[in-house]
Amino acid sequence: MNQPSGTLKKTPLYARHRALGARMVEFGGWDMPVEYSGIADEHLAVRTRAGLFDVSHMGEIEIAGRDALAAVQHITSNDASRLAVNQAQYAALTTPEGSFVDDVLTYRLADDHFMLVVNASNIIKDFRWIGEHIQGLGDAAAVNTSSRYALIAIQGPAARDILQTLTGVDLAAIKYYWFATGEVASVRVTISRTGYTGEDGFEVFVAPASAERVWDAILAAGKPFGLLPAGLGARDTLRLEASMRLYGNDMDEQSTVLEADLGWIVGWKKSEFIGADVLRRQKAEGTAKKLVGFEMVDRAIGRHGYDVFIEGNNAGIVTSGTQTPYLKKAIGMAYVPSDRTDTGTEIDIDVRGRRARAVIVPMPFYKRAR
Repeated sequence: MNQPSGTLKKTPLYARHRALGARMVEFGGWDMPVEYSGIADEHLAVRTRAGLFDVSHMGEIEIAGRDALAAVQHITSNDASRLAVNQAQYAALTTPEGSFVDDVLTYRLADDHFMLVVNASNIIKDFRWIGEHIQGLGDAAAVNTSSRYALIAIQGPAARDILQTLTGVDLAAIKYYWFATGEVASVRVTISRTGYTGEDGFEVFVAPASAERVWDAILAAGKPFGLLPAGLGARDTLRLEASMRLYGNDMDEQSTVLEADLGWIVGWKKSEFIGADVLRRQKAEGTAKKLVGFEMVDRAIGRHGYDVFIEGNNAGIVTSGTQTPYLKKAIGMAYVPSDRTDTGTEIDIDVRGRRARAVIVPMPFYKRAR
């Protein structure tokens, strides 16, 4: 992450981050907080208590019209016909090669109205892609509504208890990957039981003008519970422990959905979608490479872009890697040949010119107790 410049976009909570003493960095064209009290402290707060994230840099693209479902079915990998109103699903915007334009969350707002939450750096690219690929599919129009939303995430085992003090919505009744509308701190919001940390929690969509009010209220309500504001640094280590992929690292337009080991986000029973033929062929015949998890054996960290060797031969590349504050292990993900993905397979990672030993392990690395 680079130091910010004056041309970066700022979220509605930018002044709050500065007031809290956050260290700001450039991320996806935005000036974002990477940490406040320290990545490890914030990571552990989310795992054991709660953390509060500003994720307003994420984009929202809405698709509406009589044929909105057909449009969403065509451009995304998952089966949106299975969504009830007020339900969400994880999916990919796929290329004709079955790779990732982006990974998205698809929200069904009404029978003929959907919202896709997309990655910050891909908002313009995704909007153009969607517009081009839903043309001619009937009555369906896409609108970039990113400017209408700020997005605040409260994550961790105490998240529900904290947020419940501020809302009349029965949070326990919202199932995982479902959402509801109501008020938080007397502000009209949408509350989604989703997140990117591996913990239970909620993401709150709020009008930008009211974002500071909601942020301040959650911080105050969470203080007795030990809630901390958390930045992108902890968000990254948390998602990696939970084996959640990061676009641009673990998946991109050079990796297919199956190569990224995300076959569960494909609606295999759908009649068609962009890239379906390639993915069906890969499902039947297999892929040349596959994303796996690894744990370091030697004292080293395998980071993004480091080469992977198997039996002395260059065999792949690390996509994400870190030393995790909670598991206290050096872990990561890497692409390796599909015939060398068995648990226990030994690999070497070139760490700044030195080969360090690692072993392939099952994912996720961390799974919260239910």
